[in-house]
Amino acid sequence: MNELAVKIAKDLLKIQAVFFRPDEPFTWASGIKSPIYCDNRLTLTAPEVRNDVEEGRAETIQREYPEAEVLMGTATAGIAHAAITGHLLNLPMGYVRSGAKDHGRQNQIEGRLEPGQKVVIVEDLISTAGSCCDTAAALTAAGADVLGIVSIFTYGMQKGLDRLASAGLKNVSLTDFDTITKVAAAEGYIKESDVERLIAFRNNPSDESWIGK
Repeated sequence: MNELAVKIAKDLLKIQAVFFRPDEPFTWASGIKSPIYCDNRLTLTAPEVRNDVEEGRAETIQREYPEAEVLMGTATAGIAHAAITGHLLNLPMGYVRSGAKDHGRQNQIEGRLEPGQKVVIVEDLISTAGSCCDTAAALTAAGADVLGIVSIFTYGMQKGLDRLASAGLKNVSLTDFDTITKVAAAEGYIKESDVERLIAFRNNPSDESWIGK
């Protein structure tokens, strides 16, 4: 576990942006039962954690994507993060809607984007990677050179990994499912015996055999 991943994991747990309920799982919109729920929007209302997240993201972009010219947030969760990180890096930012507006200029991409500009997508979390892949496709269609993605948290689900690989997209997350699970167990948020159940969920979300173990 790297130092930044552990720090962000502790931050998210501290402000209850990550909830663990292996005995009373959450139900996602897809119908999947999950022992974990992550709400990274809460980082925006916790200034100390917000600073850790945005400074960590800025450092990650400088390290992983030094050629970045524009940051583009996913709508809606990535918009504020792209704005704050763009300010720290003195880079322009915009965002990508899930679809084009049906009025005005009918934009899907908001903010100025020139053909050939090197773009980094700013995402809050990645599960199945659908929204960030759609965002990348819209940017590419508009002529952008998409360098990759920086997210706060990734589940590391195989479906998401496969989608990113198929789209040729690189993602770098500040922290991840395995790190948060290990930190949560070490700090008493969950029982050590729950770790195996959580990993079983991550490895195969459609298999609910981990429930009730």
